[in-house]
Amino acid sequence: MERLNEEQITKELESLPDWKRLDEKWIQRKYRFKDFLNGVRFVYRIAEYAEEKQHHPFISIDYKVVTLKISSWQMKGLTDLDFEMVNHFDELYENADK
Repeated sequence: MERLNEEQITKELESLPDWKRLDEKWIQRKYRFKDFLNGVRFVYRIAEYAEEKQHHPFISIDYKVVTLKISSWQMKGLTDLDFEMVNHFDELYENADK
């Protein structure tokens, strides 16, 4: 796993308009749900996937909004794995009860 350069990160983010760059190491997205429990169920699916991949995002639940923030600690920045993960997170959201 290698850290991505600026050009690679920019290219990846072009296909992920809901993900925002926080700084050179982190990207973040907020997911909205119609109620608290739908957000919690979504977080459980995220947690299962993160455990399977052994790569864990920061997760915040603020009532009906779930915020995910991700980076690769060991590489001190963003990697292909981060973008693989966020694509899967978005897929889980598309299939979630919102």
